[in-house]
Amino acid sequence: MKRIMFAVLGAISLSACAQAPQGAAANADPAKPAAQASKGAAPKVAAGTADARAVEAIRTLSPNVTIEKVGPAPMPGFREALAQGQVVYVSDDGRYLFLPGSGGALFDTQAKRNLSEDTMAGMRRDLIKTIPASERIVFAPASPKHTVTVFTDVECGYCRKLHSEIAEYNRQGIAVEYLAFPRMGIGSDDYKKMVSVWCAADRRKALTDAKSDHGNVASKQCKNSVEQQYEVGQRAGLTGTPMILTSEGVQLGGYVPPAQLRQALDKLAAESKGGGAKPTAAVAAPVGGL
Repeated sequence: MKRIMFAVLGAISLSACAQAPQGAAANADPAKPAAQASKGAAPKVAAGTADARAVEAIRTLSPNVTIEKVGPAPMPGFREALAQGQVVYVSDDGRYLFLPGSGGALFDTQAKRNLSEDTMAGMRRDLIKTIPASERIVFAPASPKHTVTVFTDVECGYCRKLHSEIAEYNRQGIAVEYLAFPRMGIGSDDYKKMVSVWCAADRRKALTDAKSDHGNVASKQCKNSVEQQYEVGQRAGLTGTPMILTSEGVQLGGYVPPAQLRQALDKLAAESKGGGAKPTAAVAAPVGGL
């Protein structure tokens, strides 16, 4: 099944909190856009050349991105471009684009398809199945239209923003199944808070309390699966929280507003029923940096 493919440079700056935040960046206001350089610039290239096709390929997937330079790549058959501070490789015919960062994603620019995502989605789906339903913290409407898995952290600003709108996700017909990903690592204060949430008698309330402005949650210890969930998140390629996955393991980004997420899920469902209609472009533009 063809997958929705996010704009290529969206992979560089997902609306998510980095796995290892430093200083004030960890508490940045997710509603405020990060400072950005002027967009849309590109070096002058001769029409009909491999350089021109590389620029066009990048523009196809991310029209407003700034391209600093383009030229021969170290390996034959590809051009190397520097776009928004990220090295990108494009086949000389302009069809395939390889992003060495962000897990080494390979894109088909004509089909607007993330070829790497097909493989990753199946792996994520199988990994999620290893976590019992009883170990997920679920917020769901009476009759959900869609269900997503969200790897979350109690300290991440984007995670808190997403949870502050949980009622709206439910009104949109979306059930959210939370899994723990303490991005500071096993044994950290962050991890201990998440263990306390998963050990609480009322996990839903404990998670909501932990994500509040005060972030208070009663300290508890018990047999729990937080470490297992963290390891599954790592194996699933998580680099920031939140990470939203469909029931088929397709990643739909970091933070995505409720209405946009419903739109994306509806589109994927329609494409699946229709036998794989041509996928659309990015679901959500980045709100801020990692």
